[in-house]
Amino acid sequence: MAFTAGIQAQAEQPSATGLAALTALAEDDLKKVNRLILENMNSPVALIPQLAGHIIAAGGKRLRPMLTLVSSKLCGYEGERHLSLAACVEFIHTATLLHDDVVDDSELRRGMATANAVWGNKSSVLVGDFLFSRAFQLMVADGSLKVLEVLSRASAVIAEGEVHQLITTNNTATTEQDYLDVVSAKTAALFSAACQIGAVVAARDLEEEQALQTYGRNFGIAFQLVDDILDYSAHQAELGKTIGDDFREGKITLPVILAFHRGDSEDRAFWRRCLEELDQKDGDLEHAIALMHKHGALAESLERARHYGREARVALDIFPASPVRDALTRVVDFCLERAY
Repeated sequence: MAFTAGIQAQAEQPSATGLAALTALAEDDLKKVNRLILENMNSPVALIPQLAGHIIAAGGKRLRPMLTLVSSKLCGYEGERHLSLAACVEFIHTATLLHDDVVDDSELRRGMATANAVWGNKSSVLVGDFLFSRAFQLMVADGSLKVLEVLSRASAVIAEGEVHQLITTNNTATTEQDYLDVVSAKTAALFSAACQIGAVVAARDLEEEQALQTYGRNFGIAFQLVDDILDYSAHQAELGKTIGDDFREGKITLPVILAFHRGDSEDRAFWRRCLEELDQKDGDLEHAIALMHKHGALAESLERARHYGREARVALDIFPASPVRDALTRVVDFCLERAY
């Protein structure tokens, strides 16, 4: 299989290098951001820092706040406003994760029990609301109407994406455009805003602001496409990571859409049974992966991700060559290499 061969051929590439370069540039600022996160999730209501701390401690690369920190650096910013705004970005992201896990009835995130599995849905939703509110307090404290506009718009778009995904889940009639609309809202909107405010705090011109906005949007789409590929990746299984969560929940992602439309009536009946009716049996996930390979759905999805990755890199061309621009370029490659 061409897709599998591509994975094997590139499996030894140092995919972490791109992330390491970004992390090195953001390291000192990120320590300050982490302190701000701890300070601002504090509350006299003990359950709030306990539950919020649980999901924040669950890990993650802090990619979105790092994008704010490094985008600010790219624009030559030397103040400290970017620190609280990076914390704000992380609070928005964490709040959406809490709400996502409730909507999806998830029990595990990054190998740990989800907050809703430990404390229940009601607590998770309310603490997610608290984190959104804290994010808005940080925006207001920054004092910039432009920052408030960018991040509040992103928050609204993310919520719209959540509702849109709810509509498309378990619906095999979902189109590629529906899927891209969800991804653009749920994932790319925050990537885009996180990068854009780096130019906003540095008071750079509209062209640079739009360039970072475009970079973030395309990077976010590529990132989500790769995540959706990984849910059906044998490579992930070899690494001991869980696969098939999207399949078990009946989520309609691009690999599913492509395999569904390229399949015959028997294939489509299989997808409807598994994803619409959630009538899943032993071996169904393996059969789903086989169908995706048969119809080139994973390989095609990866090509789409590469396209958006190229668009992200091109958007940075207006900035002079520098180690900072290079790190933002290479982290896109890290994102794409996760699929190998």
